[in-house]
Amino acid sequence: MNKKISKVIDVDNPEWGDAEFARARPAVEVFTELFGKEGAEKVIKTRGRPKLANPKEPIKLRIDHDVVDAYRAQGDGWQTKMNEALRDYAKTHGML
Repeated sequence: MNKKISKVIDVDNPEWGDAEFARARPAVEVFTELFGKEGAEKVIKTRGRPKLANPKEPIKLRIDHDVVDAYRAQGDGWQTKMNEALRDYAKTHGML
């Protein structure tokens, strides 16, 4: 077991040094140069949910316990139903 371990693990893919990291660029820049903006967007997938044009705003709101319980009892999507009820009220009262 007197094998010498090579310092270079892979000659085709050597470990990067400071010079390589200094020259590195984000993939989106490189792909945009190679394929144009549309091509780069097809190649690079964004992570997470798509951005909404009108994102919802998280707020802290104090609501009576029985009202919250009534909405929660409706199951999944109860927050959306509450939002719809508030929207309907705002529309019928000329607020929207």
